[in-house]
Amino acid sequence: MLTIGRLAATAGVTVRAVRHYHHVGLLPEPERDASGYRRYSAQAAVDLIRIRTLADAGVPLARIDALLHAQPAEFAAAIIDIDVELQCKIDQLTEYRSRIADLASGERLVLPPEVVAILNRMRSLGVSEQRVRLERDSWILLQALDPQAMPQRIRDKTAGLDDPETTRLYLACDRAVDWDPHDPRLDRLIDDLDAWEIEHERDSSRPESLQLISARISEASPAWQRIIDALAHRAERRRTAGHPRP
Repeated sequence: MLTIGRLAATAGVTVRAVRHYHHVGLLPEPERDASGYRRYSAQAAVDLIRIRTLADAGVPLARIDALLHAQPAEFAAAIIDIDVELQCKIDQLTEYRSRIADLASGERLVLPPEVVAILNRMRSLGVSEQRVRLERDSWILLQALDPQAMPQRIRDKTAGLDDPETTRLYLACDRAVDWDPHDPRLDRLIDDLDAWEIEHERDSSRPESLQLISARISEASPAWQRIIDALAHRAERRRTAGHPRP
């Protein structure tokens, strides 16, 4: 007869594992002898070795009890089923690994190549990484909220980066990120941006699908929030002046 320690050593497991197998009902727990110790038979050692072997092979503990008492044909069929389940898990883990590897590509994971090219071009022009990240987030939101608008926005952004004046204003906004919202330099920048929008027949109002994008940009800087609000207010005044209410 074996003590729990000898039983565990015979099967190559820990005493804690033996107690866990007792707890889940895989290995019967013997009564204590007159000395108060639990003694295990040779059959218990054989059963424990079989349990350990199945567990080490990846068989779920919930399936082991049935396998211990299965006939050869049933055992073989069950093992085939378990092998299929394990292969499915392997395929799933392989897919997860592929996705994890894709994360290393960063922006390429969620954005089309044309947008990634725009972000890289912004970096080459000297735009801060903070502003590039906000631009990236804006593209991600636009793609989710209004994917049909993506091609035109890509064309507009590319054309803007080709235009020296547009690029100058873009860099000026980037430098203003840490300015106080009441900095007088913002007044001049707002005037310049408003004049640019008038010249390019742009409307500072935002369709509903882009309001979240504007919020994502403005929340990063009180100065940018003031610029967005001021331009929207001026555009609204122009619309009101051009279409007086009855």
